Amino acid sequence: MKILAVIPARGGSKGIPRKNLRLLCGRPLISYAIGNARACLQITDVAVTSDDDELLQVAEMAGAVALRRAPRLAEDHVTLDPVICDAVEQMERRSGERYDVVITLQPTSPVLRPETLSDAVARFLLSGDDTWISAVNKPHLAWTRDENGVRPLYEKRLNRQQLPPNLVEAGAFVITKRAYVTENSRFGPKISVCDIPEEEAIDIDNANDWMLCEHLLSRKRIVLRCDGYKAIGMGHIYHCLTLFYNLTGHEVRFVTRRDAEEGVRKLRDSFVPLTLIDGDEDFFSFLREYRPDIVVNDCLDTRADYVQMLKALCPRVVTIEDMGEGTAYADAVINALYETPPEGSGKNIFCGRDYVSLRDEFLISQPAPFRDEVKNILVLFGGTDPANLTAKTYAVAKETAARHPQIAFTFITGIGYDAAAHGIVSDEGSRITVLRDVRFVSACIAQADLAVTSQGRTVYELAVMGVPAVVMAQNRREQLHTFAQMRNGFLNLGLGETVEPGTLGRTLDWLVETPQIRREMRELMLANELRGGVRREIRLILGD
Repeated sequence: MKILAVIPARGGSKGIPRKNLRLLCGRPLISYAIGNARACLQITDVAVTSDDDELLQVAEMAGAVALRRAPRLAEDHVTLDPVICDAVEQMERRSGERYDVVITLQPTSPVLRPETLSDAVARFLLSGDDTWISAVNKPHLAWTRDENGVRPLYEKRLNRQQLPPNLVEAGAFVITKRAYVTENSRFGPKISVCDIPEEEAIDIDNANDWMLCEHLLSRKRIVLRCDGYKAIGMGHIYHCLTLFYNLTGHEVRFVTRRDAEEGVRKLRDSFVPLTLIDGDEDFFSFLREYRPDIVVNDCLDTRADYVQMLKALCPRVVTIEDMGEGTAYADAVINALYETPPEGSGKNIFCGRDYVSLRDEFLISQPAPFRDEVKNILVLFGGTDPANLTAKTYAVAKETAARHPQIAFTFITGIGYDAAAHGIVSDEGSRITVLRDVRFVSACIAQADLAVTSQGRTVYELAVMGVPAVVMAQNRREQLHTFAQMRNGFLNLGLGETVEPGTLGRTLDWLVETPQIRREMRELMLANELRGGVRREIRLILGD
């Protein structure tokens, strides 16, 4: 089976001058079509037909046969049919053999993937059809205009998902049997269309098309590796979700352990692209097949051999909250929760509040107003609360509410914390409300005059909202997150499991009764510039 790919490319272009030769993401536009054809194993020969000397030289450099087009075939009114026929005949005279199939590839479709073209050729050869035309399905409610005015091209208004297919020619390729390639046509009697993804169907005709293709070709394939379960909490999951929402335009996929039930549930509820794995070897196998441009590993301390393997499978590796041996081999290490890098660390480690990624809701919310009288105290200890600090604070809240009848408590519990099993329920008599897995936490924070929380990422959310807080660490590692200190507006009681209920109660009483201290804490919080961290983290991840 001999298959010829013909790429028709004129030197001139009115919309974008010299379009086929201009560099798109560092490569001549014509080179994308040539590369696609050469990557398709079924294609025997690749030819470029043109009237332009420079374009023919570039085509040869890219690995195609350069065919000079006769002047009569380079005029504006000439259709592609005689141009393709002439190219086929030239190639057949050169080889002395006849082709079985001819593929017309447009040079103006650079985002067509080689695998899409190869799959189309394979299916065409099995189909029994004479001609296939690339098309994209764009079902829409459409109208037309005639001498009687406008009228609908549909019988009933339906949602887009319920509309019948509306196949629009993409122009990326036409595959046809050689027998039907003539000066007047390239279509046999039995024609079908080949659906291709909409993003691969862009035909560059103007500057907007060019900019869109430039964006699509420069986007990255990114893997976010994170877990969330009782022992480690849900911070890694929430952090990676924030990254995901700020990496729009890139191809991003989550990878998490199958047995990390709380994290799996949250990611599925968030409707993100997700792959489940059973361990490191399973992850490595996934990377070999998926071939990402960037891996973001948000799984605490890494081993040297683990990061070395990631580097062997992916060009760029970024680790998060990493103090392990693997940091020496990562391209970038982002430890936003640690104010300073460990002694002797390399230049690839970026620490501190400058790299804190706040969720979108905190970027658009305004700081809570200050009130001299405390009426609302918010309690939140993350997605799983592994040290069960919620229960300790709940008991203190009941006693505090009895001493301060003007105060109401709101407890927010996470997706991985079984509040009812620990007796954490709403209590109208004690003015305690318990909420689970709140979607818009900033609204609750905005109502609070004081907060009780752990020492993870929530402290940055409280800081940007200006809500004074009492902090208890979930574990000793969390105590290394040194932002939550009085210099930044936090009263830190240390390791939560060692804090006596009486100490917590007296601390709350003191803050309730000293508005001047709370005002100063709020001012210290708001003095921190935290809203630009997500942009800085994204730039590090992308290597910009």
